[in-house]
Amino acid sequence: MIRINLLPNKRRAEKREGGQLWLVALLLLFLVQIVGLFVFHGFKAEELADQLRTNKQLDAEIAQSRKTVKNHTEVKAKLKLLRDREDAIAKLQSARTGPTAMMLELARILTPGRGPSVDPDKLAQLRRENPLAVYNPAWDARRLWMTNFVEKQRLVRLDGLARDGEDVSELAKRMNLSTYFYDVKLLPAKKTIDSETKLELVNFQLEAKVRY
Repeated sequence: MIRINLLPNKRRAEKREGGQLWLVALLLLFLVQIVGLFVFHGFKAEELADQLRTNKQLDAEIAQSRKTVKNHTEVKAKLKLLRDREDAIAKLQSARTGPTAMMLELARILTPGRGPSVDPDKLAQLRRENPLAVYNPAWDARRLWMTNFVEKQRLVRLDGLARDGEDVSELAKRMNLSTYFYDVKLLPAKKTIDSETKLELVNFQLEAKVRY
């Protein structure tokens, strides 16, 4: 009988199979690491791209802000120039129409049967609180006339003659009530004799500020 010992061969086969499994495991582990590296690299690449887009947007915003700040000084200067022109035009308009309106108001004050431009509600309230402060609608404005009128820097100086002191007080009262005049002040007056009529008259002077 011939005996054949197969045990060493079996062991060698098992050993070879174990080595092959270990090699396969290493290859799988290596492949997993490579795949992981690719995934990690892709994630970082996307993150970098997002950061670059954010930086680009911030750079654009900074450039726009700098442009806006740069233009702000120019725009501010242009606005100031426009406002200065508007103010100059308004002053010219006021200088052209203001004195005319003031003289028309003074003519209304000195016209028989008329009176100053005043808010009706204010006049009614003043009539209730202090009737003596309201102008007299029956006053005959022909009892007073002007001899000189000067307006400079919205300060009026008025000279005139009146039959008596009551007429001068009525004029001052009307001017105080008018929306065109304020701070009306009566200066010291003196009596005089008219050379033609020989009537005793009051030579008065009056100052007031004007708004227009």
